Amino acid sequence: MNIKRHIPNTITSMNLLCGTIGVICTFEGRLDLAFYFMLGASLCDFCDGLCARMLNAFSPIGKELDSLADMVSFGLLPAMMFHKTVQAAGAAAWLSCVPLMLAVFSALRLAKFNIDDSQTENFKGLATPACAMIVGAFTYYIAVSPESLMCRWPESRIFVILSTFVLCGLMVSRIPMFSMKFKKGGKAESPQYRMRIAFIGVFCVCTVLVALLGLNWSMIILLTFIVYIIMNIINALSSK
Repeated sequence: MNIKRHIPNTITSMNLLCGTIGVICTFEGRLDLAFYFMLGASLCDFCDGLCARMLNAFSPIGKELDSLADMVSFGLLPAMMFHKTVQAAGAAAWLSCVPLMLAVFSALRLAKFNIDDSQTENFKGLATPACAMIVGAFTYYIAVSPESLMCRWPESRIFVILSTFVLCGLMVSRIPMFSMKFKKGGKAESPQYRMRIAFIGVFCVCTVLVALLGLNWSMIILLTFIVYIIMNIINALSSK
């Protein structure tokens, strides 16, 4: 039996396991732990593709398993975390159900990705892991910083509805968005490569800024991915 061809799928399965445990933590009100498991799922999601490329162990089942795992870890989990946050803020029951649309549009995003061969190098629309990082970091920050002004945002109908539908719209949009994975053979002079380097710079700047302001570390992730979206929108508009 060729063991190495099962390694990427095993890592993908760990992604799914982390997402499932994260959902359980969310039901129990431990959004802090849920976000840690989301980060664990993100690490597995990065490593499974890396191992598949290194071991040349690609398989059709691996692609399908990856999407199923992402649906739980980066579709269902962030939707439930946002739902729980709005619910805990004392908002109306119907308002707490609005964030569940994130799970629906994540499924649409993943389905479109699976049948679109033009997204092998970069993306069209916001990738589900990036969307999940924004939602996860936001809900984690509120959970661990109850004195923050941001804690009042989940009570606002405008914020909950607008943020949900903006993220949903971005996931199914056709806006070109660069992949954050450096692949072998990538050209250093390509615009995508330069944007990846710029993204690393943005992460460093956000890290320093959050440290200087004394904010919780989760703000680094939140700010970095918000800037990531802005970078891609500006690039798309300038290209036109």
